[in-house]
Amino acid sequence: MTRDQLEHAIRAVCDVANETEVIVIGSQAILGEFPEAPDSLRQSSEADVILRNRPDQLDHVEGALGELSPFHLAYDFYIHGVTLETPTLPAGWESRLVKVQSPGTRNNVGWCLQGYDLAASKLVAFREKDRDFVRILLIEGLLDATVLSQRLRELPIPPERCEALQTWVRSSAKPRSTF
Repeated sequence: MTRDQLEHAIRAVCDVANETEVIVIGSQAILGEFPEAPDSLRQSSEADVILRNRPDQLDHVEGALGELSPFHLAYDFYIHGVTLETPTLPAGWESRLVKVQSPGTRNNVGWCLQGYDLAASKLVAFREKDRDFVRILLIEGLLDATVLSQRLRELPIPPERCEALQTWVRSSAKPRSTF
């Protein structure tokens, strides 16, 4: 997904849901803070969005813009509607959202998770694709391991789980030798 596609997704969701603001939480939220993110971070063809004010429209959005919809087939990306209960996020995440608003969004607003909040949420899920995503953020220097470790402490998870994730971050932030 590109930044232009993210803006198109925001515009389309707002049009379908009769909304003016959405929250982008999936991996492509990285395009809010880093519009020119490396290709390795833009592999997903899915934009995960929350309709904060119109959750009753999620099914409508999925039908019109979801996977295998005419929208997906025409534009080669799709929208997945989720709820605020879907991600596990650090305390204070809402105050750090990154605003995406432009003529490309038709002046609707896409509030994208800030990179550290996105990475922390991805690490809670801890799927292979999520670990790869966060590892790339660290190796590319888009995120700092110390700040990410702090953000992990703000997650509503048990302390031992937090420590395990912090250990993973420390080991993943180290450059790998290429023998």
